[in-house]
Amino acid sequence: MKRFFILILRIWRQQLKLYLAAALNGALIGVLILAPSYDYISAREQSVDPLSSFEYMFGQIADMVMGRISHNNLMLLMFYAEIGAVVGLLSLFLFRLIHQRFVHIDYLKMELDKDLPSIIRQGEGPHLEFKSSLRWDMAESRINRALEGVILKTVAGFLNSSIGGTLLIGVADNGEVIGLEKDYQTLKRPDQDGFEQAVMTAISANLGADLCAFVHVLFHVIDGKHVCRLIVSPANRPVFVEQGNTQKFYVRTGGATRDLNIKEALDFIAGRWKGTK
Repeated sequence: MKRFFILILRIWRQQLKLYLAAALNGALIGVLILAPSYDYISAREQSVDPLSSFEYMFGQIADMVMGRISHNNLMLLMFYAEIGAVVGLLSLFLFRLIHQRFVHIDYLKMELDKDLPSIIRQGEGPHLEFKSSLRWDMAESRINRALEGVILKTVAGFLNSSIGGTLLIGVADNGEVIGLEKDYQTLKRPDQDGFEQAVMTAISANLGADLCAFVHVLFHVIDGKHVCRLIVSPANRPVFVEQGNTQKFYVRTGGATRDLNIKEALDFIAGRWKGTK
């Protein structure tokens, strides 16, 4: 648990540096741009030469640096610095939100343009995984809830990657289409809607409700058999899977998903989410 908190603290420290830099830049803009702009407008309204207003304002800044500025002018500059800092933080937040949305949309468009049979022919790889079922154990012909944990581990690995990935449920490791009919029989609602609800509920309960937005569920029919296609986009935060009393951090390596030790996880997260939330 101590190692886990060290990991979170390191992530927060990186984020704090980024937001402090945005606030500082905004404060400088407030002092050097917003304040002179207001002074310029006031000068125009009073029919005063605007240039003298700029000179006056920059003179006040010079006096502030030299420690000769009055209390009233200092309070005025601090006010503009605060406004600029808020604007800087809001700009950073909006930029990251819009950038993340565009990256997400581009990734989905790229994945949706791919034909499912051609995807299956590619075989498993760093960004593609096959799973025979969600909870139906083919070998023992019974419900096996542990299989959901295997699905969640793969989803977490894709979420933690910088590119994401695709998980096909209802396809064997060798690419044989098995279908979801056995899984459907284990659901209260034995259809596609019930299956999607079961998948998203498992992700929400075990990985985090906020991560459902990064997982898109599609269904395909191949030779009369249903296949679920999970398109997983890169998450905006590290994703951990709780197993017992421990937190596991999974990543994709080659065509498999493996958990990292604490040192590996620290290094991976430091690079993967550097400058992101």
